[in-house]
Amino acid sequence: MIFRRVSEMVLDDVFLDLSGLVPGVDLALKIEGFNAAGSIKLKTAVALLDDAEHRGLLAPGARIIESSSGNLGIALSSVSAVRGYSFTCVADPNTPRQSVALMRAFGAEVVVVAERDAAGGYLQTRLDLIRDRLLTDPGLYWPNQYANPAGPRAHHDRTAASIVREFPDLDYLFVGAGTTGTLMGCAEHLRTHSPRTRIVAVDAEGSVTFGRPPGHRHIPGLGTSRRPELVRPELVDDLVLVPEPEAVRMCRLLAARHGVAAGGSTGSVLAAVARLAPSMPPGATAVAIAPDLGDRYLDTLYDDDWVDARFGPLPRVVSPEPRTPPVGV
Repeated sequence: MIFRRVSEMVLDDVFLDLSGLVPGVDLALKIEGFNAAGSIKLKTAVALLDDAEHRGLLAPGARIIESSSGNLGIALSSVSAVRGYSFTCVADPNTPRQSVALMRAFGAEVVVVAERDAAGGYLQTRLDLIRDRLLTDPGLYWPNQYANPAGPRAHHDRTAASIVREFPDLDYLFVGAGTTGTLMGCAEHLRTHSPRTRIVAVDAEGSVTFGRPPGHRHIPGLGTSRRPELVRPELVDDLVLVPEPEAVRMCRLLAARHGVAAGGSTGSVLAAVARLAPSMPPGATAVAIAPDLGDRYLDTLYDDDWVDARFGPLPRVVSPEPRTPPVGV
């Protein structure tokens, strides 16, 4: 298959059977890490810039600024490079070192804020910096992924549609909640095209997205310290809050037992499946969305020193005993 642009390289039909991960659940993992730019956020980035171009907001050589803890910043950096725009990403100390390096490789400017906001995170600090820059430089364009309906539309039209095609009788869909663009887009699509499916929002402990108390978080991609404008809780059937140590352990379990290294958002959604499994009917069919892969988190989630410093020693995941091949093979 030949693509004309890297932004077209979206693989929306990649699912991994993980039915042995959580007993009693027929579970599939929708893997988005094989998209160009390495995550589900490629679809968001393309949708945000397509919408701005359609509305005449981006002239050739336009300058774009956005807040991101990693994946959207990488995707916007990549797409901007192809389309001839300059891009500035406002990040924070939780942004993986590899993500910052990749954005800069695509030609982006990366500004890292250091001051926490009133809720203990960095999001409001990042947004305050963007607003300050917009005041002093009116030529900048801010897509505002936290309020822009173009983001959820991408996942309504593409991400959720691909899930319904593959699983027309789906019982549960587990989606991590960051900006909630993926969650809201998928929920809106399934409400119309698969109303029997229960939508499970997965959030991090310490996130304020669904009105819970704020707290410090270390893993990017999931949770907010400021409620996103996009969120519509009425579209969600269940909410599962996952402590970050559980997400880390699930990431390591997935790697050691299934050969897949994933990011913290994936660890959180799989931990949510395990938490909800006792209340699910035996043999229920579930899909969990994996926004990215784990190569950007090798010196955080998969590094014992980093994990021990933040969460204390966690039980180590032991690889299964090697299986003896059948005689004659």
